[in-house]
Amino acid sequence: MHTSPLAQPGTGDAGGMNVYVLQTAIELARRGVEVEIFTRATSSADAPVHEAAPGVLVRHLEAGPFEGLDKRDLPTQLCAFAAGVLREEARHEPGYYGLVHSHYWLSGQVGWLARDRWGVPLVHTAHTLAAVKNASLAAGDTPEPPAREIGERQVVTESDRMVANTAEEADQLVALYGADADRVDVVAPGADLTRYRPGDRRSARRALGIAPDEHVVTFVGRIQPLKAPDVLLRAAAELVARDPASRLRVLVVGGPSGSGLDRPDSLIELSSALGISARVSFLPPQAPDTLAEVYRASDLVAVPSYSESFGLVAIEAQACGTPVVAADVGGLGVAVRHGDTGLLVPGHGTHDWASAIESLLRDSGELDRLSANAARHAESFSWGRTAEGLLESYRRAGIHDIDEDGPADLLPRRVRGMRRLRRAGGVRV
Repeated sequence: MHTSPLAQPGTGDAGGMNVYVLQTAIELARRGVEVEIFTRATSSADAPVHEAAPGVLVRHLEAGPFEGLDKRDLPTQLCAFAAGVLREEARHEPGYYGLVHSHYWLSGQVGWLARDRWGVPLVHTAHTLAAVKNASLAAGDTPEPPAREIGERQVVTESDRMVANTAEEADQLVALYGADADRVDVVAPGADLTRYRPGDRRSARRALGIAPDEHVVTFVGRIQPLKAPDVLLRAAAELVARDPASRLRVLVVGGPSGSGLDRPDSLIELSSALGISARVSFLPPQAPDTLAEVYRASDLVAVPSYSESFGLVAIEAQACGTPVVAADVGGLGVAVRHGDTGLLVPGHGTHDWASAIESLLRDSGELDRLSANAARHAESFSWGRTAEGLLESYRRAGIHDIDEDGPADLLPRRVRGMRRLRRAGGVRV
């Protein structure tokens, strides 16, 4: 509800969840599941219906003003958004949709209503959790409001299945939100391995205007306190202080988002205050093909976030053969294998981050070893594998390969009698 899967990641509130929703929808469609994605229209230019890929429709619903609506105000538009979803279903014969998969808590509220109205299972993926984010806030960041945590608890209680990115997130759903462990499935996100793959570093650097002998450390993500790009800049300043002759360059790729909108130029100001402006290059969010070149041009990619349910950037970078230095939080411990594909740094201390980066940049042989391991590690994370995991979760929620005249007792009580669709594999999500 708060961001479209068609939006450019790294801008506004668009990020890993956008990539996740679109890529899994495409993979599900390839497996015979028709997917319709409902999202809030944010521009008068948004077409009511957009075919994102064969078998994947994105429906833009009017719910509140197109622009100027802060994410914190979106709960006021839940009724308008829900009405748009229900009206679309009402245009079709009963049983048109076979399952609802909601993403993020706001959509979960609407998914819960649609589940009850249509008599179909609800599968929910949280992506981020307020209780987890509030437990590890960056300095000066704004805590998530109590209303969000209440809303998340309601969605967890009402969902037929929950999908967690990692086993740690599954444990958090149980411990912090009272989820039934037997109704939580762990399905790791992935990367587009046809696009993110090792390539020629020299040509990538030429395309970006980076000298061959520079040591490049890159941050990719939304510019906001949660993602902690300032941690990388402070570490870079310490490295320059240790060795003023070093050829260190920092790339920051992304746009301001969330609380970062309050001071969109804060990182530029910080790099100037730290005396490293000449060593820091800022790039706007990049399209996937160009982003792959950014990863290939880098010696290291830094992911210093205070909280990450997984960390798609870490997998994308490793798929391109670039080792990752990441904060040892959340799903980053799964995305990055410490000492094998990169390093996990406990905490966000400047000295620790500077030392971790320095230890890798000064050892080209170690970087080569990590690079080879990183590419192999990333091969285990494909969107196709994610889609297969989601299909298994759907089956556990009550979507089976059963014709309309099959044994209804295999389905949840509220799904019994639901007319199954046979074409294109049988079900719309």
